Amino acid sequence: MNKEQQELLNKAYKNFKEQIEHGLNSMFLVNDGPNKITPLTQEEFINKCKTDSEFSEKWGLQIEERELSGEERFKLWQNEQDGRTAFIPELLDSVPTKLITITYNDKTIESYE
Repeated sequence: MNKEQQELLNKAYKNFKEQIEHGLNSMFLVNDGPNKITPLTQEEFINKCKTDSEFSEKWGLQIEERELSGEERFKLWQNEQDGRTAFIPELLDSVPTKLITITYNDKTIESYE
């Protein structure tokens, strides 16, 4: 995940936490034992956005991670090479295998890993 994507995640979580602290969405608290209730951690918040579309919609944060096909990876490799090198299949090992797309407040950022 790149820095820009991390900043979007931080903004979304900050908004989530502020609403929890002001009592607007107490249903997203975690009961940690007697007299101790805390909001979801940022990691829990992100995982819930990845796996629960209703939750994701509510908070306006969409996170999509998917594996790239061999054809997509080859096209990425071609773009990086700009015709300078003959194709050797082993070179695909250095090409990303996953696309991560994060959307928050109508801003979308894609990155490859």
